[in-house]
Amino acid sequence: MAQKSTIYKVELSVSDMDRHYYETHKLTVAKHPSETDERLMVRLLAFALNAHEHLEMTKGISTDDEPDIWQKSLGGELEIWVALGLPSEKIVRQSCAKSQKVIIYAYGGRTAELWWDKIKNSTIRFHGLQVVNLGQEDTSTLADMASRAMKLQVNIQDGEVMVSVDDHIVYVTPILWKEAAN
Repeated sequence: MAQKSTIYKVELSVSDMDRHYYETHKLTVAKHPSETDERLMVRLLAFALNAHEHLEMTKGISTDDEPDIWQKSLGGELEIWVALGLPSEKIVRQSCAKSQKVIIYAYGGRTAELWWDKIKNSTIRFHGLQVVNLGQEDTSTLADMASRAMKLQVNIQDGEVMVSVDDHIVYVTPILWKEAAN
């Protein structure tokens, strides 16, 4: 019998001083049976870093032709495609063809570094592609904070991110590996 997704109820408060965005999002997030707590928390962090009234979680890991998070215009055009992990060059190319801007949040420590070394030269032609690395220690600490009912506070200032759940705080420093051209 197939395992079912686990439902997480998240109240995500975002205070982004860099973009002047201050909002609380009430999210119901389905965690796929094969998804780790680390990936779930990276997904929530990516949502916070790109928070917007039209940003949405998708079916994510259970669907090959959708990102983990996307933002569509009122007309239905894909404006932002957010992917997590270490997608293949083919997936990166297909994603860039579907959306104006693609943001990849890579994580996994040395494995992520090896992936980027292998793929970075082929990404030069993708002007709308942004690649951000999240440190392994940071994402592991985030994973420890996961619970089925969370009140997450994310503060962003000068590119630095503070994530707090209850009395637990982690500081995350996203490292920009590739910046999207405007």
